Amino acid sequence: MADASTNALSGPQGPKPRKMLSRRNIFLYGTLFVITVYYALPLYVMIVTSLKGMPEIRLGNVFSPPVEVTFQPWVKAWSEACTGLTCNGLSTGFWNSVQITIPSVILSIMIASVNGYALANWKFKGADIFFTILIFGAFIPYQVMLYPIVIILREIGLYGSLGGLVLVHTIFGMPILTLLFRNYFTSLPEELFKAARVDGAGFWGIYFRIMVPMSLPIFTVAMILQVTGIWNDFLFGVVYTGPETYPMTVSLNNIVNSTQGVKEYNVNMAATLLTGLVPLLIYFVSGRLFVRGIAAGAVKG
Repeated sequence: MADASTNALSGPQGPKPRKMLSRRNIFLYGTLFVITVYYALPLYVMIVTSLKGMPEIRLGNVFSPPVEVTFQPWVKAWSEACTGLTCNGLSTGFWNSVQITIPSVILSIMIASVNGYALANWKFKGADIFFTILIFGAFIPYQVMLYPIVIILREIGLYGSLGGLVLVHTIFGMPILTLLFRNYFTSLPEELFKAARVDGAGFWGIYFRIMVPMSLPIFTVAMILQVTGIWNDFLFGVVYTGPETYPMTVSLNNIVNSTQGVKEYNVNMAATLLTGLVPLLIYFVSGRLFVRGIAAGAVKG
């Protein structure tokens, strides 16, 4: 009884509750609000403009919602807008980008994951030199290597083809991906690797049965980085492909910068949104795994 009365007189226990309108909260949420508006406002303008007809756009109020919603700009951007000599919209460029992105992502991740696994767990002669060269390659400006790669692709008969661009993206994606996989595999418990070796597992057995099942977050990070980088690439696409094999970003550039006829801002906005949908959807679907993989694979090792 004495202890209960003493506790009652001493008042409530635990940390003091924070004020909702403290200076810290006002600064924090105010900053987040400003950043949100900064990024959301252009997206809002793009969406509402893409849903308006040209007579309504000419009124000049870019922030007002559409009085009459129309999806004709989206249809035209996809299948009717001129991207040069042809007027097939973004559809051709979309399928070209799909044929470029899928094999590039698969090949670069497969090769880089094996490289990172070997560098982290199998100490072979020259591993440090090999790793140094890879890291150095990650910081070489792409523009320095444009012309030499044009010559190489021409000599092997891949210049202007989708296969040539797949090869370029696979090679340029390997340095940074190898670094990510190497750091992630280094962060895994070494005892698992040693136990597998004692049980008689070899190089590929440990890789497929232990490393790959435990590495879903870093594989997700690699996929997002590669899909975003390859899908949004313009420089390599315009240099190493031709009019029939242009990726979606080059087709978008041709639509937006077309100088023939009336400038259709609603079609341009719809085309831009269509081009960015694939990376955006991937971020939404795998956002949590991306954060986990970055935390585990980018700061350890």
